[in-house]
Amino acid sequence: MANAALRNVKVLPNSANMEEARHRVFEFFRTACRLLPSVMEIYNLYDVVSVSELRSSVASQIRNNIHVTDPKVIDMLLFKGMEELKNVVDHSKQRHHIIGQYVVGRQVQDSATKDPGTSTFLKNFYNTNYF
Repeated sequence: MANAALRNVKVLPNSANMEEARHRVFEFFRTACRLLPSVMEIYNLYDVVSVSELRSSVASQIRNNIHVTDPKVIDMLLFKGMEELKNVVDHSKQRHHIIGQYVVGRQVQDSATKDPGTSTFLKNFYNTNYF
């Protein structure tokens, strides 16, 4: 089922403008969200993460590149995203790869950006170091 849905989706070589590239990004996100239940089934992720958490992980991966305004770069990122999605659906990755990249990796990134450098030890170290 997942392979049939993925076969119908193709990233065309070039977007004519930003509006077309934006539309393709939304289409890619919809496709990825449609395939998430089958990914949960393939990798048996029900005990680790929910579909909504995976969906938010995919959305955050897309939002990481929100500053890109060149349609050619967006097309290249879409190609990479489709390749990653195909690898996941074709079971080219193992379960711990999926958990590390999209479940635990997201939590580590979130905690790393919250409050960097509040440790008094690190503050004292940076102040007394000979830089």
